Amino acid sequence: MEPFVRVNIKDGEPERLIIRSWEDAFPELSVGFTGRGGGAGASPYESLNLALHVEDDPDVVVENRARLAQAVGFSFDSWTCGEQVHDTRVGVVGTEHRGRGRLDRTSSFEDTDGLITDVQGVLLTSFYADCVPLYFFDPAHHAVGLAHAGWKGTVQQIALQMVQKMETEYGSRRDELRAAIGPSIGSCCYEVDDHVMSKVRDIVPAEAQPELVAKVTSASVNPGKSMLNLKELNRIIMIKAGILPSHIECTSWCTSCNTDLFFSYRKEKGVTGRMASWIGMKER
Repeated sequence: MEPFVRVNIKDGEPERLIIRSWEDAFPELSVGFTGRGGGAGASPYESLNLALHVEDDPDVVVENRARLAQAVGFSFDSWTCGEQVHDTRVGVVGTEHRGRGRLDRTSSFEDTDGLITDVQGVLLTSFYADCVPLYFFDPAHHAVGLAHAGWKGTVQQIALQMVQKMETEYGSRRDELRAAIGPSIGSCCYEVDDHVMSKVRDIVPAEAQPELVAKVTSASVNPGKSMLNLKELNRIIMIKAGILPSHIECTSWCTSCNTDLFFSYRKEKGVTGRMASWIGMKER
């Protein structure tokens, strides 16, 4: 069953999908991923661009962020994010960091692709247009995390870094963690060269695990190219990190196949907006 369920929205509300099973089981959680509609932006960022690093009007982006925070039950001053660089640094968000990056890039967590917190009333966010959003929740220690995983972050195993950081900071047990893999470009659309595949083979060596290789890659019609399943590769890394397979949700949504709903950097040739992932624990 698809874990990311589209929300029936009212006119003017941000288009979004939620991990319904998590929200039903853990009412303190708000967790999901945005679409591209229901914002204030104009073409080519029409209309819910949520990132400040593209050539969009910053005032429009801030307005879109405020709309999303309100729609998911948080005040806008709770919005907290990092400046993503396709690496594996994980920032620990305390009460004093609440709201960093919400109005400008300079105040965000510098060079940070993962964020974790155990503070209620903090809304963690990160930004995408084909890369893989990773979600983490520790129901025993009341902690959450988000990670941005492009191919570089994936092969550097940011998923493992997130698990280790939550273990160190909050005492999270790997067999108790919940994880989810959100909408991103699928293996149907993601063609890569051998430079990328050489990094993938470091994680999933063909001679050791042929069945895993088949799940992660398939042949392209173009010589020297492969079709890469980044979602499955992240799932494998999560399992290697100690998360139970039954505790991992994985979407079937492909951002490149569904540009009516999502922005896609590859499909739209780099001129497009960014969706946001979010997760937060509501204040009691």
